[in-house]
Formats: sequence, C-alpha cells, structure tokens
Amino acid sequence: MDLLQYTDVVIIGAGPSGSSAAALLRQKGYAVMIIEKQHFPRFSIGESLLPQSMVFLEEAGLLETVRDHVEEYAFQFKNGAAFLRGKQRSFYNFTEKFTDGPGTTWQVRRAHFDHLLASEAANKGTDIRFGHEVVAVNVAVTQPVLTVSNEAGEQYQIQAKFLLDASGFGRILPKFLDLESPSDFPVRRAIFTHIEDGILDDPEFDREKILISVHEKDHRAWYWLIPFADGRSSFGIVAEQDFFDQYQFDDTTSETLLATFKRILADEPSLSHVLRQMKFDTPVRTLVGYSANVKQLAGQNFALLGNAGEFLDPVFSSGVTIALKSSSLAVPLVDRTIRGEAVNWMDEYEKPLRKGIKVFRAYVEAWYDGEFQDVVFSNNQNDKIRRMIASLLAGYAWDDANPIHRNARQRLSTLAEYCREEVSQEKVVEME
Repeated sequence: MDLLQYTDVVIIGAGPSGSSAAALLRQKGYAVMIIEKQHFPRFSIGESLLPQSMVFLEEAGLLETVRDHVEEYAFQFKNGAAFLRGKQRSFYNFTEKFTDGPGTTWQVRRAHFDHLLASEAANKGTDIRFGHEVVAVNVAVTQPVLTVSNEAGEQYQIQAKFLLDASGFGRILPKFLDLESPSDFPVRRAIFTHIEDGILDDPEFDREKILISVHEKDHRAWYWLIPFADGRSSFGIVAEQDFFDQYQFDDTTSETLLATFKRILADEPSLSHVLRQMKFDTPVRTLVGYSANVKQLAGQNFALLGNAGEFLDPVFSSGVTIALKSSSLAVPLVDRTIRGEAVNWMDEYEKPLRKGIKVFRAYVEAWYDGEFQDVVFSNNQNDKIRRMIASLLAGYAWDDANPIHRNARQRLSTLAEYCREEVSQEKVVEME
C-alpha cells in the first residue's frame, strides 16, 4: 500500500451527504475517495424522507436507483404527516403545499437507503473504503492531508485538493479542528427501535404519512411512528431526561430500555390503541445529547456537510434533507475552488445553508414550546396557511417566497395566537 496517496476530493463518511457529494463531483469529472469507518448496510435512524430531498437526489443522479429498489426494500410511499395528541388528530398533505416541487417521497430503512446511495456513488467511479478510519487531519497545508487506518491497523495518508466532512454524528473535523460549539437546545434523549406494528386496515392510521404523537401529560415528549411497506415501522420517543426518569429509566441493556419504553407507551392511551397489536422484536437503542453545532462550516480547503456541521432535532425529519442540501450547495463551490476561483464560503455556503436551518429551528423551538403544536391541532386555519405549513413540513425551508419563513418565530407566535384565541383574521392576512 502506498503510504501517501492522492485524489482530487476526499470525503469522510458514506452517508447521504457524502454519497450525494461524491456523485455530484463525479459528474464534474473529479477523482473522489470516501473514507467510511463502518461497513454498509448498517442501522441508522432518520427514516422519513421529505419531498424536498427528491430534488437533490435527482440532481445527484441517485433518484432512479432508489426508485428501482422501492419494492425490494419495502420503501413506503409518503405523502404527508399526521399528528396525534390525546383525542386530537390532524394531518398535512404535502401535495397541497405552497411551494412548487415534489410533494411525495418514501419512508425508508436507512440501512438499505444509505447502502443504495453509496453503491451508486461507487458505480459512478467513487473509491469508497469501508472499514477505514480517519485518525489525524492536517488542513494547515494548501492541500489537506488525512491519516487513515485500515482494519489491519495499517496506516496511510491521503492528500487531496479539497476535504469534505460528511461523518454525521462522528463529527470528525469538528473534533480534530476544535470546531465544536454547544447547541443551545435542551439536552434530549431518544429511545427507538423497529417493530412489527400490527396495524392492518385501521381507519385511524395512514401508512402513507409519518405519525407524530404528543404525550398527553407532557407536551415536550413526543413519539415518531414511521411505517414501512411490509407491516413494520420505526418507532421512537424523544424527551428531556426528567421525563424518562419518571418511568424508572434504565439504559443498562436493551431489555431495560425496552421496559422503560413499554411503561411510557402504556401511559399514552391513544397511541397504545393504534399499536394495540404491535410486537417489539428488535433491540432498543438510545441516543442522548444529539443536537450539535459548530463555530464554522468551512475553511480554506475544507467544508462540513450535513450532521457533521449542525443537527437540530428529529421532530420534523429534516436531517437527510439538510444533508443533501449541503452537498448541493457545496459541490459547485468545491469545483470553483479547485479551478482556482475565489470563493467566499461564508456568503456562498454557510449563510445560505443556515438560512433554511434557521427556519427549521424556529419550528422545532415552537414545537417544544407548544406554539406550533397549537397550530397543528387547531381547526382555525385557512387553506393558504395550511399550504405554507405543508411546504415547511415537506422540507422546503429555503423557499424565500413562503411568507411564514420570514421572521419565522415571530410569525409562528402570531399564528399560534390566532389559532388559540381566534383573533381577527386581519392578523393572519398580515402574515400572508
């Protein structure tokens, strides 16, 4: 093995942002290498895609390979989001949205989905090295250098014209380059698994929509139920630690986590009824303190993609969409950088990417504050407002034409007031 190897662009991580970036770079003729610590397929959550992501998958030439495997991998057609809080029910149809673009997508097992994207990136000429780990990084030189270790313990170095970090929660560059910045979100925990959901022809459940359920006794706690096309679902609950402690939280083993999960579900009658025939048959896992941020998203010869830069919260399934958007924004700038053009990464990458993330953030904050929940479960919404909200829930957070994206937090507060108190229609008209 050569101790020093060369490529045009090296990417850390073969998840959606890394694979899509590689595919886009291959379209431009660059030699691309991906270093991936794990072997695919591997388990991951974040299974509910948003329609906006279809635009980025098509741009990268990856949509067809996903579409070709829908039946084989039981990817579930998805056209919206449904909400449950006690006896209250609500839903949004993504085809009835304010923003132009796809209104449907799929709910996918990420093990299969991520493997498909990586395999197609490899088919397009990307050199993907599974089971290889980045152990050192040097970006202080004109062309960054990675030190990589393979599973035999052998080390080698890769020098590239540009480095992209798509390592997700591994957050390789933020750790090596001291870029990590504390998230200002409260520390939350997720407990999750895959289940046999046992939901057959239930008029109260639509398999074509993700179901987000609010815990009736604590609106800060919520469940996701993401159905696949074969009678199985991804199932999880998110809350702050004090909520879990009420239920004798124990994460010693998968079995003790399952016992905690069952106690919490039993205290939620409406969702328990929906899942009355479910079977837990897969190990239960947990993540805590997953929200993350960084001081900067790019430097002179590197950039951070997707969750390696910032992760908000799973509540609106924005992770994959943000990951794919980051690749779509970054690759043209990488191309220009390599060709010797001046690129202002702050103005052309970080600010545009964070603009949409800021919109998602406003809705996440409003969800946990209860304001957006009051909007979602209100019957006091006109059709135009519903379409604007549907666009956001479908992932179109970068649509400047959507009025509720401007000063999103303030506008959500106004909308929540309208929904709670049925104030004058003029207030809502002002938002439009």
